[in-house]
Amino acid sequence: MKFHVLSSARKWMVIIVISFSLVFAGCKREIDPNQDYLVQTKTYSSEVLQKWLDIEYRILLQPQEQNTGIEFILSRFTSALGIAVYESVVPGMPAYQTLSGQLTDMPAMPATVRGVAYHWPASANAALAAISRSFLPNTSASNNALIDSLENALNLLYKDEVDAPTFERSVAFGKNVALQIFNWTSTDGFYTTYLPYTPPVGPGLWVPTPPAFQPARGVRWGDIRLLMPGVLNENFPAPPIGYSTNVLSGFYTGMRDVYDTKQLLATNAAIKAQANYWRGTPGGSGFILWFAILKKVLAEQGTQAMLDKAALAFCKMGIVQKDGATAVFKAKNYYNQLAPITYIRTVMGYPTWNAEFATHSSPCYPEIHAQQFGGSAAALSLVFGNNYRFSTQGINELPGYSFDSFEQAALHGGKSRFYAGVGTQEAVDAGIWIGNKTAAFMNNNIKFLKE
Repeated sequence: MKFHVLSSARKWMVIIVISFSLVFAGCKREIDPNQDYLVQTKTYSSEVLQKWLDIEYRILLQPQEQNTGIEFILSRFTSALGIAVYESVVPGMPAYQTLSGQLTDMPAMPATVRGVAYHWPASANAALAAISRSFLPNTSASNNALIDSLENALNLLYKDEVDAPTFERSVAFGKNVALQIFNWTSTDGFYTTYLPYTPPVGPGLWVPTPPAFQPARGVRWGDIRLLMPGVLNENFPAPPIGYSTNVLSGFYTGMRDVYDTKQLLATNAAIKAQANYWRGTPGGSGFILWFAILKKVLAEQGTQAMLDKAALAFCKMGIVQKDGATAVFKAKNYYNQLAPITYIRTVMGYPTWNAEFATHSSPCYPEIHAQQFGGSAAALSLVFGNNYRFSTQGINELPGYSFDSFEQAALHGGKSRFYAGVGTQEAVDAGIWIGNKTAAFMNNNIKFLKE
């Protein structure tokens, strides 16, 4: 066996070259202005978003958070959370770009410093905490404690992972992004929609529904600023079947189907369970379940869905929810269709008939929860694929379901509204259609990837 022995001179030359290379590499990591960032977003797990999804889910399921108009308020909250977390980490995603300049009136985002380190989970944590406080200013002391506790617990971890300047720089960036996003969201016109309203009167038009007979809500939500310019040209639904009291008409048949199917709940445990599962919580919105679904998907994905992919998924879901909900309420109050409970009691002659739970205080067509399900499913399909198999088992105390795709879950959730007697199948189908069309519009018109 032969050994090659370097001369003393050559040994020193090798050492000098190696040392120079290491010094040069170290200098480049610190000061090279052309280096995007030292550690990219995809290096970090999605744990920060998983934990925040869990906290938001737990808070929004509580009775005190089930306020009037939660379906639309929640869509605004979700879009703000999603856009904020994406913008707080996108500088560490070299192939991706800000949405500023693409979404309507969205301001330029705070600048980062090139060539220095950022800890992207710390930035995301700061942004999510700030948006949560901004959108939940009147939440309970215990909920505020949950928000504070999670933010502080994660910060303790992150402080041990990076030096103090990097941590502080990252937190400041996340907070600044959140402030810009919240200020922008606050100018969408939502706070000018609560004006006195007298609903039109006439055959087939919506009237307040039992048991509470609450006034219409969301009558001007369709006028709120859209995130995506021009989306209403693509996601506004066609007119529903024309009103009729003729027993041979399509309208009567649709309402009769609601009545007949609701009667099955007394003897069919499976459809009764389905009707109630997607309700979310008494008085609440089933859309909240999609927070828990996304969290579970991210946990199952592991290293296949790092922080970059997680932020992208949540951002897309939020955008679709906001503009989908706007289209729903625009159509609801344009077509102004009465609720099944009104028709079944007054036209069909069943004056004591009730849906499984209280009907939404707005016109029937299209169905808002179905849009939430359809939009969430379509957005997540864009990120995780059309045939992603998952289970909802364990996301709450109810027995879950297994699905072969997000779309299948959306259809299952939409059907629950029909089974419960709160919406016609036509209204459910229109809601899911809006969700799908909104996601397709986003996919075709909003450029997340740099060209």
